[in-house]
Amino acid sequence: MTKISVLTQRIKIDTVNFSYFCISKLRMKTVYLDNAATSPIDHRVVERITEVMTTTFGNPSSTHQFGRKARTIVEEARKSIAKHFNVTASEIVFTAGGSEADNLILKNAVQHLGVTRIVTSKIEHHAVLHTVEAMASEFNVEVSYVDIDSSGSVNYQHLSKLLEDSNEKTLVSLMYINNEIGNILDLKRVCDLCSKNNALFHSDTVQAIGHYPIDLRQTPIDFMVASAHKFHGPKGVGFAIIKKGFGIKPQLTGGEQERGARAGTENVHNIAGMQTALDIAITSLVEDANYITEMKGYFMDGLVSLEKGIIFNGLSADKSNCSYTILNARFSKNFPMFLFNLDLKGVAASGGSACQSGSNKGSHVLNTILSDEDAEKTSVRFSFSKYTTKEELDYTLEIIEQLIQ
Repeated sequence: MTKISVLTQRIKIDTVNFSYFCISKLRMKTVYLDNAATSPIDHRVVERITEVMTTTFGNPSSTHQFGRKARTIVEEARKSIAKHFNVTASEIVFTAGGSEADNLILKNAVQHLGVTRIVTSKIEHHAVLHTVEAMASEFNVEVSYVDIDSSGSVNYQHLSKLLEDSNEKTLVSLMYINNEIGNILDLKRVCDLCSKNNALFHSDTVQAIGHYPIDLRQTPIDFMVASAHKFHGPKGVGFAIIKKGFGIKPQLTGGEQERGARAGTENVHNIAGMQTALDIAITSLVEDANYITEMKGYFMDGLVSLEKGIIFNGLSADKSNCSYTILNARFSKNFPMFLFNLDLKGVAASGGSACQSGSNKGSHVLNTILSDEDAEKTSVRFSFSKYTTKEELDYTLEIIEQLIQ
């Protein structure tokens, strides 16, 4: 056989193998348990986005009828969203997501609102931590970190002491629901402490919006943020809620969009999609919460039956103090390539330590609250949605059983 014939035969074999691989992938069952990272978009949201994209192409800053139609959609969305949180429409600023909203608030607090001190924790989202670090470096802002206990909860006594012991203009930045372990902050308690000590309060509420009701008349947070893709909306759009009276200046300069708080043509179709997603989420909030809570409990029971030594990081097992959408499980030892092997079987989840995540540093949250020994064990964040089914969880448990044997 000539070299050309051998090469041709090799190509044919490789093509057949690749075809079988593709077919097996198409047939493989897939399970999505990474909803805290992003959630599947609701089909009704897709329909709304498609409708707006195909019928409303005008620039909302234009004064002709095409622009006015687009502006109406943006402002109706603003009013609808504001109503859900019991604030005025003027307090809503549309952004490209939660990270931009966090940056807008934190940087304005330092640059324009006179904040010289920030109190936060070491388990915040990096959109907060890295921005705070930048403010400390660029503007010599004092940064204090509130103590976190081994379960990942804020030490409120320490927070109180930090606020009482300083006369500096202070901003407290603590997330409502931790995105890795699901711990829920006592918003009312922090609001009261901030009010008592004349501090401003910013909360990254990305994991809570659309899952937990927030009335800003009852819980007067000064600044909070949302990202649509966490509640079955589109990616690349979110909003900041900024209490009336704070003069927010843009980080992106250009036009006078968003009442001068953010330059750039508004993302009309995604804003409309976000409004629809939030309307749906809040309308079905109780029903969805009950269902997802059931799914989480079912999966927890299944994991415990597989490995008696399994531990749930943070307050993951606490129904009252942890988000019903998040479960962070720590196995009794390190299982190398655990997430990779889950993915090969079609199961999507997120890692919690260096041995799964591919990062030399691992999870900054788990590294903060766990011992070095426990941080080396395999930890996985599973996060659920209204689309999660028991059949999917049963399949996932079967795969996990195979991987830990």
